[in-house]
Amino acid sequence: MERKHGFNIGYFVVTIVLVGLFQLWLASRDVLNIPYSDLMRMVADGKVQSVTLTETMIQGVFKQPQNGKTLFVSNRVDPEAAEVFEKAGVEISGGTDSNWLTAILSWVLPTLLFLGVWMFLFRGFAERQGMGGLINIGKSRAKVYLERKTGVTFEDVAGADEAKAELQEIVSFLKEKDKYGRLGARIPKGILLVGPPGTGKTLLARAVAGEANVPFFSISGSEFVEMFVGVGAARVRDLFQQAREAAPCIIFIDELDALGRARSPVSGYGGSDEKEQTLNQLLSELDGFDPRVGIVLLAATNRPEILDAALLRAGRFDRQVVIDRPDRKGRAAILAVHAKKVTMAPDVKIDDIAGLTPGFTGADLANLVNEAAIVATRRNGATVTFVDFVQAVERIVAGSERRSRLLNPQERVRVAYHEMGHALAAAALTKTDPVQKVSIIPRSIGALGYTLQRPTEDRFLITLSELKERLIALLAGRAAEAVVFDEVSTGAADDLAKATDVARGCVTRFGMSSVGQAVLEPQHLQWLGNGQPELRQRDYSEATAREVDIATRIMLDEAYDQAKALLTARIADLHAGANLLLERETITPADFPPLRRAGSLDVGATQDLLPAAAAQ
Repeated sequence: MERKHGFNIGYFVVTIVLVGLFQLWLASRDVLNIPYSDLMRMVADGKVQSVTLTETMIQGVFKQPQNGKTLFVSNRVDPEAAEVFEKAGVEISGGTDSNWLTAILSWVLPTLLFLGVWMFLFRGFAERQGMGGLINIGKSRAKVYLERKTGVTFEDVAGADEAKAELQEIVSFLKEKDKYGRLGARIPKGILLVGPPGTGKTLLARAVAGEANVPFFSISGSEFVEMFVGVGAARVRDLFQQAREAAPCIIFIDELDALGRARSPVSGYGGSDEKEQTLNQLLSELDGFDPRVGIVLLAATNRPEILDAALLRAGRFDRQVVIDRPDRKGRAAILAVHAKKVTMAPDVKIDDIAGLTPGFTGADLANLVNEAAIVATRRNGATVTFVDFVQAVERIVAGSERRSRLLNPQERVRVAYHEMGHALAAAALTKTDPVQKVSIIPRSIGALGYTLQRPTEDRFLITLSELKERLIALLAGRAAEAVVFDEVSTGAADDLAKATDVARGCVTRFGMSSVGQAVLEPQHLQWLGNGQPELRQRDYSEATAREVDIATRIMLDEAYDQAKALLTARIADLHAGANLLLERETITPADFPPLRRAGSLDVGATQDLLPAAAAQ
C-alpha cells in the first residue's frame, strides 16, 4: 500500500490558459486596436483627444467614439521610418518583439525545466541515498505480500516442526476466528522468532504469508531508523494504520534488534533519542490495537538478549518461538527439500548426509547441496554423487585447497608431524570424535594442514573428562613437534587459542576446577554463533583472578604433558604416519590403520568421510 504524491503539470497549463483568456477579454472589452497609419490620419483630422506613450505602445482617448469605443491602442513605430513609408502610400502597422504569452513562458518554462530535472534526476538519486521523498518521509516502507506472491508455504519449511505448528495455529486463527473465540481464547498480539542466523526465521514468516489468505506486511527493523528525529515513530504509526485498514493481516518485522534495542538510562547522547522514540511508539501501538480484529505481529531476531524488557513482557510479544539448529531428523528433512533442486545419484542416502553434518543450520545445508552440485558440474558428472557431498563439506568446513602455496621441505615435514600428532591422539582417546581425514594440503582458511573429525551423534552436554580429552587432542600437534624436533613453532597458534578457551571455560563458567562452584564469567551467547561476548567489568577480586589463571595453566599443562607421553609411547606410529602423509599428502584411517578406533563406525569407507570439525 504505497502512497504516491507527484507534481501535476496540468496545474500550470490551466493557469496559462486562464491568463490568456483574461488578457483577450480585457483587450476586446472597450479598446479599439488600430494600425499606426490610421492613428496618424485620425490625429491629423483632430479625432484624438489625448495619448499615452510607452516604449512600444500608444494608448489614447477619442474625442468622439469610433465604432462604439472611446479608447484605442496602437503599436508605436519609429517616426522616421513611418514618414518614408507614408510618402510611398504604404499602410503602416506597429508590432512588439514580445507579447503576454512570451512574457509568461519566459518564467514558466525555466521553472518547469527545473522541476523536471529535480523529478527525474535528483529525486531518484536522493531516494537511492535515503534522503528523498520528504513528502513521504513519515510513510511506512513495508512491502505487502499476498498468498500468490511469496512462493513459499509450510511444505517448503523443514526441520522446525514445533515452530511451524505454532505458526500454523496463527494462520488457522486468522481464517477461523470464531472457532478460537468460542471458549474466550484470543490470539497472541506478538510472536517473536528467536534463533541463530540461518535457521529459517524469515523463511517461516514468508511461509505464513503463503498459507494465510490475508495481507502480509514485511519490513526490516532498520527501515524505521532515519536521520530525521521523529520519522521512525511516524513510520510505526503509519504501518499500524495501514494494518488496521487491511485487517485481518500479518505484520512481520525482521531484525527486530535494530528497532527494539534496550533503552539507555542516559538519554540525549549519541543520537539515541530517535531510536527510543521509535521503540516507545511501537510499544504504544502494541498496547493500542485489539487482536480480535485480526492483526498479528511477527518479529525475528538472533539477539534476544539485547531487546528491551518492555518489548518482551506479556501483552506485547506473548510468545517466543525458539528456532534452533536442526537435529538429525530435521537436517534430513531440510536436505530432502533442497535435494529436489538437483539431480542426485540413486545411491545417495539423505540420512547418511544428515547424520554426518551436526551443527549445520538450514542455510548451511542449502549451501552444501549447492556446493555439491557445483563440484559435480566441475567434473562433468551426470549426477551429484556422495563423493561430491564429501568434497562440498570439506570445502565448507576447511576451505578450498591452495596447492599453489608451496612449503619448503623443512616446513612440510613439521606440518606432517603436527597433523599426525593430532590424529594419533584423537584415535587413541575414547571420548573424542573419530578421525576422518588428515591432510597437509594448505587451505584457504589459513591452515597449512588439517585433521578432520566427525561426531557420531548430536551432543548437547559434555563432561569434564571429555573436555580434558579435547584439550589433549588440541595440544597434541605442538606436543608432536616437541617430541620430534625438541622445539615448537608458531603453527599451533590456533590450537592454543581453542585450548585456552576450553580450559578457561571449565574454570570460570562451568565450575570444573579447584576455584570452586562459581560462575565468574558469563556464558558466551549461543545466538551469536562465534561472535565475542559483550565486555563487562570483572566482578571478582585479584586473588580470585590469580586462582583462575593458575587453574587454567594447570589444566593446559596437564593436557600437554599427557599428549607428549601418549605420542612418545607411539613414536613409531608417529614417524610412520608422518612419512605416509608426506608421500600421499592426504590419508584416511583406511590408509593408516593406527588411526582406526576400535568399536567405531567404518571410517575407512568413502561415504563416511564427512567432517564436522577441523583442527589445524
